Amino acid sequence: MRPLVRAVLRGSLRQVRYVDVIAPHRARGLVAQVYRATERDFGVLAPPVALHSPAAASLAATWLMLREVLLVDGRVSRAVKETVATAVSRANDCPYCVHVHQAVLGTLPPDRTVSPVAEWAAAAGRRHPGDPAGSAPPPFTEAQLPELCGVVVTFHYINRMVSVFLADSPMPALTPAPLRAPIMRTTALAMRPVTPGPMAPGASLDLLPAAPLPPGLEWALGSPPVAEAFGRAFAAVDQGARWVPKPVRERLRSRLDRWDGSAPGLGRAWLDEAVSALPAEDVPAARLVLLTAFAPHQTLPEDVAAFRVRFPTDRELVELTSWAALTTAVRIGGRLLPSRPARPA
Repeated sequence: MRPLVRAVLRGSLRQVRYVDVIAPHRARGLVAQVYRATERDFGVLAPPVALHSPAAASLAATWLMLREVLLVDGRVSRAVKETVATAVSRANDCPYCVHVHQAVLGTLPPDRTVSPVAEWAAAAGRRHPGDPAGSAPPPFTEAQLPELCGVVVTFHYINRMVSVFLADSPMPALTPAPLRAPIMRTTALAMRPVTPGPMAPGASLDLLPAAPLPPGLEWALGSPPVAEAFGRAFAAVDQGARWVPKPVRERLRSRLDRWDGSAPGLGRAWLDEAVSALPAEDVPAARLVLLTAFAPHQTLPEDVAAFRVRFPTDRELVELTSWAALTTAVRIGGRLLPSRPARPA
């Protein structure tokens, strides 16, 4: 079953928009290392990971976060983690990720603790009047913070990238409706490590150099491998996007400072206002950054085409959107510390 699913998913890499994904047989260096680790520990090379392949550091960063918070055996069941991933994806209006993680959830033993955790995850990171931390006390223990907060941040990142680069469904458009559920279940069953037994934490950390944890993610310190993964991932993505024009970087950060976590609305008038007064040559990059951060599903081919006039490569497109998505996700992560402490372990 697994070889068949791998073959189907490798074919589905052609569905990635705007960039040419590096095919597994052509992968070299860091990209090849991440591909091998993904198929070993995740069972398959999933398009949401592979879409990053034109920018090797972003690819490795995505894998480090996903592996340590979702796949490694820790203090939280995989069912609860998949529930959080699904809740965040639904809150972010990312149907692709909802389909995938609901399917995985359907293959796992049920966990009766999931309902309050799902409600928390859906609202996590939003600011509420009179609550600067933007979050009620989480319905889980302090020892579980690194994994569950980590899943929230990771999927705020992945949802944004998926919404830009992938269609709404992981199934090809011509897949007959009666076959969709069985195919998704078969795919979900293949999303398992190749080797049996618990997955060791930290096995992929050496793909990226060590780096400090970003401010605001102190909840990760309870799990050194999770903290290492986020520190290395954030530094790699930020370093890869060092070419992003300073006015563009500053505009995203200033908008995030005022953002309450809500979507900007259906139209794009907010985007015109958000890029006003920027140098004309920086506007296409700024528009794409802000779309990725606040409304990735509004991204249009003409937005990408305008960006490519000045920055024509696939690597630059992935580095820019990866930086915007992770900067936003990390800012959300900084709002996850509750006003009152989590329940003691």
